[in-house]
Amino acid sequence: MDAVRPGPLRGGAAQSSAVRGGVARVSARSGAARVGVADAGGGAWRWIVAGAFLGVLCGAAATGARLAARDAPELGELVARRATVTVELTVRDDPRPAAGVTGREQTWVVAAHLAVAGELRTDVRVLVLATGDGWRGLLPGQRVRAEARLGPSRGGDLRAAVLSVNGPPELLGQAPWIQRAAGGLRAGLQRACAPLDAAVGGLLPGLVVGDTSRLDPAVDQAFVDTGMTHLTAVSGSNVAIVTGAVLLLARWGRAGPRLTALLCAVSVVGFVILARPSPSVVRAAVMGGVALLALASGRSRAALPALCTAVVVLLVADPELATDAGFALSVLATSGLLLLAPSMRDALRRRRVPPGMAEALAVPTAAQLACAPVVAGISGTVSLVAVPANLVAVPAIAPATVTGVAAALLSPVWPDGAEFAAWLGSWPARWLVTVARVGSGLPAGVLPWPDGAPGALLLAGITVLLLIGFRRRAVRRLALVITLAAMLGALPVRVLAGGWPPDGWLVVACDVGQGDATVLNAGGGAAVVVDAGPRPADVDRCLRGLGVDEVPLLLVSHFHLDHIGGLDGVLAGRRIGAVITTSWPEPATGREAVARTAAAHGVAVRAAPDAGGWTVGEVRLDVLGSAPMHGTRSDPNNNSLLLAATVRGVRVLLTGDAETERQQALLDARADLSAPILKVSHHGSGFQEPSFLDAVSPRIALVSVGRDNDYGHPSASVLARLAGRGARVLRTDVSGDVAVVLDRGKLSVVLPTRPFE
Repeated sequence: MDAVRPGPLRGGAAQSSAVRGGVARVSARSGAARVGVADAGGGAWRWIVAGAFLGVLCGAAATGARLAARDAPELGELVARRATVTVELTVRDDPRPAAGVTGREQTWVVAAHLAVAGELRTDVRVLVLATGDGWRGLLPGQRVRAEARLGPSRGGDLRAAVLSVNGPPELLGQAPWIQRAAGGLRAGLQRACAPLDAAVGGLLPGLVVGDTSRLDPAVDQAFVDTGMTHLTAVSGSNVAIVTGAVLLLARWGRAGPRLTALLCAVSVVGFVILARPSPSVVRAAVMGGVALLALASGRSRAALPALCTAVVVLLVADPELATDAGFALSVLATSGLLLLAPSMRDALRRRRVPPGMAEALAVPTAAQLACAPVVAGISGTVSLVAVPANLVAVPAIAPATVTGVAAALLSPVWPDGAEFAAWLGSWPARWLVTVARVGSGLPAGVLPWPDGAPGALLLAGITVLLLIGFRRRAVRRLALVITLAAMLGALPVRVLAGGWPPDGWLVVACDVGQGDATVLNAGGGAAVVVDAGPRPADVDRCLRGLGVDEVPLLLVSHFHLDHIGGLDGVLAGRRIGAVITTSWPEPATGREAVARTAAAHGVAVRAAPDAGGWTVGEVRLDVLGSAPMHGTRSDPNNNSLLLAATVRGVRVLLTGDAETERQQALLDARADLSAPILKVSHHGSGFQEPSFLDAVSPRIALVSVGRDNDYGHPSASVLARLAGRGARVLRTDVSGDVAVVLDRGKLSVVLPTRPFE
């Protein structure tokens, strides 16, 4: 456009014409520009569609190749007839103890490649369930031979079979040197942490290299409740912290770009060696490298294509990652840091928040928002304390990680120095434990949410709408009002009404899934616990909710997994008097597992007498003895330890898994069976003697049973008979934890308010 100079108004028409011409010329150019942009946009969309098509094609090809190998007819025939053959395996990841599985020897879960099965040569993934100490020390990449029974894998994965192995493996050479080096460093880190407090000493190896073998179950559950469980798994943040420390040192030493890049690359490779180059660690290295790229260059636009490329390459290389929740969380967390954190940080800085605080607030918030839908879909809960807990935990993560890595590196050459480094790391780790414990104990910290894909999609939709709507002041005010209203509405339930546990509770049937765990209130934070359920986390959650920190007696009715698998959850972190078990020694594998677990916690184990009992605080326990039973439908069940407990004058009958034969024997012996509270035997199974239920004539019947179990428990006819005799029947699969309360001489039942579990 021509310049317009100030001057007289003469020639105004000409000037106006010139201006109009200039505008016209600009409009014409703008129109051309708009056409160009439109053309560019159309071209971009064509490239996006082409790229998506190519990705689907590559993914389908990779998945098809895996499926063809998995479904090979020769291997399928061996699996179908559950053949026992000699197999050769290559270990893919560290063997880990099977959660809740007991046996004469520890059961190990081993991910492996199957190379030879009998006369068949193949290369497919399998899962090995093995017993024997020889499996414990195996390293990824190690080749072994064993006799195995082949069984079908569960649907929905690319594993060809599940192998059951009894006995140690035959080693076929050593593991690669890189894995041996990693094993030595990890073992050294465990030795350096051994003198530390159990909670901290178990956390530090998990924080540094994802080794949670010594992690206290109570601490683990607290980390889950507060959304901090990502700290105990190897993730991109571990790589970013270690490599970021190297980057800062390099810049402080004025190293050039090439030397800095080389040092960072060496640190990534070194961390992969330390944490084991398993698929999960390689994924973490890739994601951490992408995040570090964005951090170092300040070019999130360049980092995002790098992230997308890394995801595509990893999915094509390993299609099974598409169903891996850990992979999804890793990608989402990194995406949140790249896409959400910068805008959140800038928005906070525009509101005069200091730069450092803005960064600290934006990073955990972005990561939690991105990951929350997947976490909700998996757990069926939404944590309201996750963002603040992660925020206050941030300052401790880097020091704990760096000192832990130093302890591992020093352990082969200077053990005392390694212990000192671990001691330094214990202080920030102790802060993390404190944050997790305090956060998990807050009221309304965890809310229930629909699980599965519907729950994840619902939360994702709400999150997107909030992110869009928060740009408007009215939406922000509305969200604040709703949040405050929810909090104020929750306070009377949790604080004024007493919440959970209820005042005056006598007995609680814990919701431990398909298993038994019953808690009797002995007063003063102490309780008698009968059975421990199948998993440590479930019974520990129940005891923490009840405020139980001392268990003078832990009684084991019999040695089946659904009653003993959670022993660690009772024993860890609490004062324990003694473990009392049934005198029936079978199954021997379960009995030895109880002895092994109790010994690990320094607790004595004794068999219950045939008669007599114990008095613990406000609880009196009497054994309902009878002659040992042989040749019944289930001798371990029918020789369960049966107890009549009296809590504050109220009688509770605890029947273990006793079935019709034992129940009839008690009737024949004219035992006093009447009790207002009955823990229904064997999860309410149909193996109940009707006259036994009539003799007890309970007012409250507690059925400890798991949702959607495969046994058909509880029996509808048993429930109908109890209800028909006037009993109020409560099931843990329907109601969760169930508490029986004595208030002014009257018995009542209280259920926890679900949002505040």
